[in-house]
Amino acid sequence: MHEKRFEGDITRLRNPERIARLEVGRVVTLCLEGAQFKCVLDVGTGTGLFAEAFAKRGLAVSGVDVNPEMLPAARVYVSAGDFRESTAEALPFADATFDLLFMGLLLHESDEQLQVLSEARRVVRTRVGILEWAYREEDFGAPLEDRLSPEILEDLAKEAGFSHFEAIPLTKLVLYRLTV
Repeated sequence: MHEKRFEGDITRLRNPERIARLEVGRVVTLCLEGAQFKCVLDVGTGTGLFAEAFAKRGLAVSGVDVNPEMLPAARVYVSAGDFRESTAEALPFADATFDLLFMGLLLHESDEQLQVLSEARRVVRTRVGILEWAYREEDFGAPLEDRLSPEILEDLAKEAGFSHFEAIPLTKLVLYRLTV
């Protein structure tokens, strides 16, 4: 069993305040900016919050989550989506299956961050979007010692084989865009 997984009230993940803090629409727009995408894999999909937003933009959506209790909730919001139980470290898809891969507040939870990025690189053709906590003390979210600094994330991305790394500051979070 994966040790770091969401435990708690699933409905809390769709709280309007949380959705606003995540800047879902802005994040999806930035992930899609400057390229044409047809399909996306949402790793750590949870209730399918971002999967739903990508589907509304016309993308074919797949999602994985380590917690099987999340998948029925995701299917409610994205009935045409392909949702599977899986860890981010061992994705059940062939090489270069997706145009875009997205991870929302997931990478900092992994004990094997390089493996997660290597798997992302393996299954994606174009871009990976990673939404993470800004590397600063906040009164919400992960404690600073659990957050990823941009420098560490850039080093991991290079080691995993990505050619380009970009950090886009948001109001409370950071979106990292990695290019194959």
